[in-house]
Amino acid sequence: MALTNQRLPFPLLLLPPPDGHSTRSYSVAGGISPASKPLSLSATSPSASSRSPTSSIFLPHLQQHDQQQQEQEQQRRRRRPQVLPQSQPRRQPPPEDDGDDDPILRFFKSRTPAPDPPREGRLSLQNNRRSSWRLAPGSVADFEAEDASVPAIGGAGKMGSSGSASKALPEGVVGEILKLARNLPVNTTLGELLGGFEGKIGAKECVEVLGFMEKEGLVKSSIYFFEWMGLQEPSLVTSRACSVMFPMLGRARMGNKLLVLFENLPNKMEFRDVRVYNSAISGLMSSGSCKDAWKVFEAMEANNVQPDHVTCSIVITVMRKNGHSAKESWEFFERMNRKGVKWSSEVMGALIKSFCDEGLTKEALIIQTEMEKKGIPSNVIVYNTLMDAYGKSNQIEEAEGLFAEMKAKGLKPTAATFNILMDAYSRRMQPETVEKFLKDMQEMGLEPNATSYTCLISAYGRQRTMSDMAADTFMRMRRVGIKPNLHSYTALVHAYSVSGWHEKAYTAFEDMLREGIKPSIETYTTLLDAFRRAGDTEVLMKIWKMMISEKVEGTQVTFNILLDGFAKQGHYIEARDVISEFGKIGLQPTVMTYNMLINAYARGGQHLKLPQLLKEMAALNLKPDSITYSTMIYAFVRVRDFRRAFFYHKKMVKSGQVPDARSYQKLREILDVKAAIKNRKDRSAILGIVNSKMGSVRPKKKGKKDEFWKNRIRHRRVLDGH
Repeated sequence: MALTNQRLPFPLLLLPPPDGHSTRSYSVAGGISPASKPLSLSATSPSASSRSPTSSIFLPHLQQHDQQQQEQEQQRRRRRPQVLPQSQPRRQPPPEDDGDDDPILRFFKSRTPAPDPPREGRLSLQNNRRSSWRLAPGSVADFEAEDASVPAIGGAGKMGSSGSASKALPEGVVGEILKLARNLPVNTTLGELLGGFEGKIGAKECVEVLGFMEKEGLVKSSIYFFEWMGLQEPSLVTSRACSVMFPMLGRARMGNKLLVLFENLPNKMEFRDVRVYNSAISGLMSSGSCKDAWKVFEAMEANNVQPDHVTCSIVITVMRKNGHSAKESWEFFERMNRKGVKWSSEVMGALIKSFCDEGLTKEALIIQTEMEKKGIPSNVIVYNTLMDAYGKSNQIEEAEGLFAEMKAKGLKPTAATFNILMDAYSRRMQPETVEKFLKDMQEMGLEPNATSYTCLISAYGRQRTMSDMAADTFMRMRRVGIKPNLHSYTALVHAYSVSGWHEKAYTAFEDMLREGIKPSIETYTTLLDAFRRAGDTEVLMKIWKMMISEKVEGTQVTFNILLDGFAKQGHYIEARDVISEFGKIGLQPTVMTYNMLINAYARGGQHLKLPQLLKEMAALNLKPDSITYSTMIYAFVRVRDFRRAFFYHKKMVKSGQVPDARSYQKLREILDVKAAIKNRKDRSAILGIVNSKMGSVRPKKKGKKDEFWKNRIRHRRVLDGH
């Protein structure tokens, strides 16, 4: 209801709006009688009634409703001036002051007529106190003209219709089943609602239903539907349905359910088809159950099902993920070749990938050459695999040669191709070259993705003085509308860590958590390294506890970083706790672990405990290396315990663990100086013993010593030494 005809407990000066403009309307809940509710301002949606209950905003100074104030208000209303027409706008003189000094009354009395805006709006205060704005009727056109970036009501309706059209139900029984799957009642499965479809659907329609369910993500409903298909007479489960169902379960990481469905297939020749086995092996591989995938292949051979090239490529990939060597993959390929399996780009691509993962790039190139001799051209995936292997082995020139060869053959590089090259130059810490590839990528019409910018962030972040450029690249990625992924944040945290900005590294980590990105073990390890460098053991412990609470298992690198961070700050008990905790998950200390521990004990003045650490290494069958011995030698030289320093030097030489030439030369120079002093002292001691035995030692004259005798003797020894 508008305020023009509403009676309020205080006078309002109301003027009509100018011509051509609508009036601003407000809804006022509550009456003016003494028995009515207190005054509350609320807004309702256009479709809502003004009588709907709303939450009140109470005004304490307007809640006095005694009889005397009502009589005063009635007198003021009688003296209220007549509303002026719009053609004669002038300032309304305020009524005479009758002693009321209410500031709200003075405010409304001093109001001047002002034109209302061209559109209406109503403020809605819901019960949960969340404000929302809605447009009044008749103002959509003006709103569209003013701001086209905000969708109007008509546009919203079109969007909704287009969204519903994208999920439009197909006609017939397929659409009816999909409708049931979308709107399942609580605690009800799809199989319980399909009783009325018995005999009304065929095997072909069932495959269509499974396809639609995969597109809409209705994986659980598809399982119940597949079981219902098998219960029909005759069964509606076909080999084609299995080829759709098994890969869908694999992509949903439901390998156990896939294996149950596969084992319960009818014992018919129809299901002894190579395509059924291929789909089962592929689905199990996608779900991470590579061992079960290998068992399915063994069952395939036991049932005398002839494999094809798809089987060969999938099984080679399974063998690679199971940890089989490239030699075993090659032997399997030869066995499949003897069975009549044809060469194909898929098979050779999987074989080349197995060799490249082991660093056998030359052998992979030979396989590619033989493949092309057989008339099978190399595709972009094969070239990407070879380039990635050369890039990771720091042979970037060979990778660029393959890139030029690929373009010469007319193959168009993909975004993955450029990302491989950018990652290779990122490892070499050449951000300028990465920027160049990023520009070339855009010139070829390829849009850079998060991986592309991550390579550039990593290239800047690997240098100590360019972490600010890494942060700028991160912000540039956001500006172009690319959402950072897990690897992008990890590269940014590493950039801050290398530059010593551990606070910014933790801020980036918190931003990642706010965006709902779950940190990986690489992210945690990089963040731990940042605070290890800073020497902040409190945050180090906090991050470690966070890892344990999130059930993120650390690696050997995480283990060493935690131990080094605690030990270098003198927290030896926490360092021992790290060894114990990681031992529970099967990570035993290595030689590098003990080298860090020995270095920390030596720096902390705990050199007497170093031999005990060597005994612990011997108990764990860990052989000390050159770094172990060098650290101990320097530790004893630092405290002038030359006897033990020479002892461990002899052990180092006898064990053959001599460091590189430059490090050993520096160590020998220090030891030679100390050995010369030691030998001179030993020679002097031996001569003194011999002379005393022969009676040729002259008795020393006992004279009065002055207060500087110690300095003179020490000075004379230094001169004798040089």
